[in-house]
Amino acid sequence: MDPYSPEGELINIHTAFHAGAYQQVLDFDTSSFSSANALPSRVLKLRSQIALGQAKEVASSLAKETTPDLVAVRLLAEYQGGKDVVAEVKALVEKEGQGNLTVQLVGGMVLEREGETEAALELLSKHEGSLDAVALIVQIHLRQNRTDLATKEAQRARKWAQDSLLVNLAESWVGMREGGEKYQSAFYVFEELAQTSQTQSVHSLVAQAVSELHLGRLPEAEAALQQAAGLNENNAETIANSIVLNILLGKKDEVDKLKQKLESVDAEHAVLADWKVKKGDFEKAMSKYSPKFEIAA
Repeated sequence: MDPYSPEGELINIHTAFHAGAYQQVLDFDTSSFSSANALPSRVLKLRSQIALGQAKEVASSLAKETTPDLVAVRLLAEYQGGKDVVAEVKALVEKEGQGNLTVQLVGGMVLEREGETEAALELLSKHEGSLDAVALIVQIHLRQNRTDLATKEAQRARKWAQDSLLVNLAESWVGMREGGEKYQSAFYVFEELAQTSQTQSVHSLVAQAVSELHLGRLPEAEAALQQAAGLNENNAETIANSIVLNILLGKKDEVDKLKQKLESVDAEHAVLADWKVKKGDFEKAMSKYSPKFEIAA
């Protein structure tokens, strides 16, 4: 039996992980799991620790581990902590990447972040029926602005995975890029995750809020973002999307406050970087023109 299937014992912890409910993953009681699922559940818990900012602790706890899955997680933790482990990751991929899913996922994430997108996709394509790999492939194609490829990947997975959460999420990510009526379909998926106790998280609430923004439902988006801020007021994605919301609401003073807060939380956030580039382009364009003023007599 597939442990991630609706009947499998990993389904709930796996669902919580992909909903971004990382603390719920750490609190999950896995003592009754079969020996075959001990390692996969441990990997999910360790990756949740990394997502919660505990990369240093994870790396330290795995320093003496030799199991390929745990070596991969250690390298991911060290990478998140700023250490240059790309060569080690590539060596591990070369040795274990053919049949080890954790190595494929970690290798795919690191290679993609290093700009080696094609190598990441080639590695992830070696998966054997893994929705985790499919989800990562879809995300990479969306970052490439290849919505067509992301759509095809999600559609292929739908044929064999049916109503799996990750397929629903992948289709929702694609739908948010395609727009139109797809916004409402994506909203239903995100709302279900955001309003269920086992899967509610900053991540799922922000996803719900973004879909609400696209649907023009500003009060509802504001409520979801306030709920997310209640869970973690210093989450960069919550702040960034709150800036967008307040721009739409015309609250300039609030926008300025939130920008300052985002700079203090994550000075290199993509939103700030994008604004900086656009501001530079605007000032460069302005410099080409010399305004002429007429003084009334």
